[in-house]
Amino acid sequence: MRLLLLRHAKSDWSGSLGDHDRPLAARGRKAAPRMGAVMRKKGYVPALVLCSTAERTKETLELLLPALRADPKIQYDRALYLAEWPVLLAILQGAAADTPLLMIGHNPGLEQLASALAVQPQDAAERARSCSPSHLPGAQCRLIQLASYSSSTTTPLFEIFSDECSAFAGSHRCPPRR
Repeated sequence: MRLLLLRHAKSDWSGSLGDHDRPLAARGRKAAPRMGAVMRKKGYVPALVLCSTAERTKETLELLLPALRADPKIQYDRALYLAEWPVLLAILQGAAADTPLLMIGHNPGLEQLASALAVQPQDAAERARSCSPSHLPGAQCRLIQLASYSSSTTTPLFEIFSDECSAFAGSHRCPPRR
């Protein structure tokens, strides 16, 4: 399965809405279409989207789709809302085999899932090609493509994009948090 993990774009904390109902901030509304364009350019166009029911994740998806120029199957699932990684993994295991599969959700669950699925680098060469999810930049819109790794390929373990920097992949040093 080709898996794409996307944290919702920057949300708005200024109102008095409950967490589940918080919309995107202006920055998030600008970032989501840019993420869609980067995903399309890289060929990361999902066949299936599993999306949290939180307002900010639904809004991220709505803004992402026109830039992707795709019409994937979409499934909204309340269980994705603030889920821990074992719950996210169980949802993935029960999902349709459509690939690539894009999961739009929340941290820290998505980062923990990426860590749980990642193969640990075995030597200096692998470490140089990988970037730990715990060192992701402070961007609010993140894409992590998990790729299977073997010593016979140069595919990076993680390929990470953010709304604060251009794409970077296979880098031992990730951009600093802002």
